[in-house]
Amino acid sequence: MTQDINNSLSEKAGRKSLLIGLLDSGVSPQLMTRVVDARAFVKGEGGAVVVEQAQPDLLGHGSTLARIITARVPEARFLVAQIFVYQLSASANQAAAGLDWLVAQGAQIVNMSFGLRADRQPLAQACQRALAAGVLLVAAAPAVGAAVYPSGYPGVIRVTGDVRCGADQFSELVSSQADYGACARVTGSPVAGASVATAYLSAQLGRYYSRESAEGQGLQTWLAERASYRGIAQHFALIPPERRLTWSAVGSASLL
Repeated sequence: MTQDINNSLSEKAGRKSLLIGLLDSGVSPQLMTRVVDARAFVKGEGGAVVVEQAQPDLLGHGSTLARIITARVPEARFLVAQIFVYQLSASANQAAAGLDWLVAQGAQIVNMSFGLRADRQPLAQACQRALAAGVLLVAAAPAVGAAVYPSGYPGVIRVTGDVRCGADQFSELVSSQADYGACARVTGSPVAGASVATAYLSAQLGRYYSRESAEGQGLQTWLAERASYRGIAQHFALIPPERRLTWSAVGSASLL
């Protein structure tokens, strides 16, 4: 995170509404009252991305993330870019198109609970455009192993699961793996690991954005003062393989 991001957040703090972008599987009908706009970004012929009306969340992944954020930042409203429709699989072009749309619609924070194993230029460029526009990008990072993307891109806040943390706690990590750790589980949902940790941290950022940044305190300082833990945990609980959302070498998300 850079001072430029902190400054742009403070400049926008006067807005009455907080718009959080979800780049994920959509949300359930019960959450649609909190959605300002939603679009689906599906793979067309020849790898082209086709923009359609979003469908209800069939996978439960995005809905879980939205509920985590809503419970902690009731004033938040969502912009939903649905890139996972029938399975947790999408191309880098879909993710990039969805991110560009979220930025164009005015998202102030974008939650990206997934990770590409390999750097993909379309997504890298979309992240650069978002950061240049002053959007705060939050992405899932593995607790162990090689970096993934978009969390591996400079300026993107990297979040992983930290078993020390309860639902309203987070850790400031001294780690090459991630910048912050947060709760890796949520009651009543099979979704777990870095995916939900990213949403918990996005909620903390939402609290800063909507309530605190007008006071002029930098985001990193604000987070440092509120972190429940500092430094890496002695033992991170590994995310169960069936819950680990990663991207294959050819640029498609899959559960490995």
